[in-house]
Amino acid sequence: MVEKIKEHKIKIISIVVGIILAASIVVAVKRHYAPPPTYKMGQVEVEKEEPKAIEHPKVFHIKTPPYVKAAYVTSWVATLKERRFKLVQLINTTELNAIVIDIKDFSGKVLFDTNDPEIKKIGNEDIRMKDLKAWIEELHKNNIYVIARLTVFQDPLYAEKFPDQAVQTDTGKVWRDRNNLAFVDVSSQQFWDYIIRIAKAAEQIGFDEINFDYVRFPSDGNMKDIKFPKSGPEAEGKDNRQTRLQKLLVAKKASPNAVATPNIVDLKSPKQIKLEAFFKYLHTEMQPVGIPISADLFGMITTNHDDLGIGQVLESAAPYFDYICPMVYPSHYPRGYLNYNNPADHPYEIVHYAMSEGVKRIKKMKLDPQKLRPWLQDFNMGATYDVAKVQAQIKATHDSGLHSYLMWDPRNKYTKGAYSAEAKSDIPTRNVTP
Repeated sequence: MVEKIKEHKIKIISIVVGIILAASIVVAVKRHYAPPPTYKMGQVEVEKEEPKAIEHPKVFHIKTPPYVKAAYVTSWVATLKERRFKLVQLINTTELNAIVIDIKDFSGKVLFDTNDPEIKKIGNEDIRMKDLKAWIEELHKNNIYVIARLTVFQDPLYAEKFPDQAVQTDTGKVWRDRNNLAFVDVSSQQFWDYIIRIAKAAEQIGFDEINFDYVRFPSDGNMKDIKFPKSGPEAEGKDNRQTRLQKLLVAKKASPNAVATPNIVDLKSPKQIKLEAFFKYLHTEMQPVGIPISADLFGMITTNHDDLGIGQVLESAAPYFDYICPMVYPSHYPRGYLNYNNPADHPYEIVHYAMSEGVKRIKKMKLDPQKLRPWLQDFNMGATYDVAKVQAQIKATHDSGLHSYLMWDPRNKYTKGAYSAEAKSDIPTRNVTP
């Protein structure tokens, strides 16, 4: 009997030990694989390891030259080493000192490796420029200022993936312009954050400045069948600043004591107000990044005071950007402008008038006129743009009191002999490898 009792006790002890051992293994496994527990008041205080903040390495940037003189290059040309070599040679041997490179174009594709999981999750990356960072480093070695061009609200890819954020037809379909390209609604804050992530990623690979293009409402296509789900129905009407001013004056006459003077805020169009909200947000978010930002605007923003139907007004953009880049291509002005039958034949007169008027308005705002940096044309449209016509635009820019410009040729084949070599004496020796 005693023997059986002992045997029974041994079995019980074995079972208890087994249970304790199994429980220990389970606890160990959970501690290794499970997320850390939360600790409430009353429990034993255990020191938890805080997650380490992700630190971005310090990025080298070239300081903005006093006067930027840049040539534009597409992402496709940026993949061709021989073409890149020729462009760098052009910059090294002329007055040019900067380059503008597409990082997101009209298609909506993000053209470089952002190294950002949130951007990659959306799936719009098309990494054409696989050695972009290395090329930027080479450009920097040659003392060339590097600007990233980022197309903003014209973005068919994003519009298709997020139709609720897109400009729509009255039936709720994604609206498209005459080139079958879709736009994102200017008031989509979800999209704002996406654009800012791309801009910050560009700074991280070495770009010295971010240039924002297509910062506007759509301008062509079926404008009668258009809806802005984020900006609201007020953005669908045509801007008529004069009508708003007349209404204010009528109100003043009816109640002289109610309105002392027309309020400039009341003269802003709904589209202008919506777009300015984006400019303000962009400025706030990009300021800590520490590099300049610039905006491409329609050329007529220097001479028109309405919003051109797209929300762009010089006074609503200038305070939020380091540089404003009006696209004053003479070929883009309408027949009869300044009484010229073909404005493209008069590059000096068109650019000089446009930029001189812009300088007056910037000075009225108590801002530095050198904030203005026009886009000029080195491509044939409306006229053949030879050395004389390219140089006429540069001279017109200088004669209006400005010294910076960006040169556009969609083929990236710039006119030989159009760019002076005189301004190279104060630039350090440069090195370029084919």
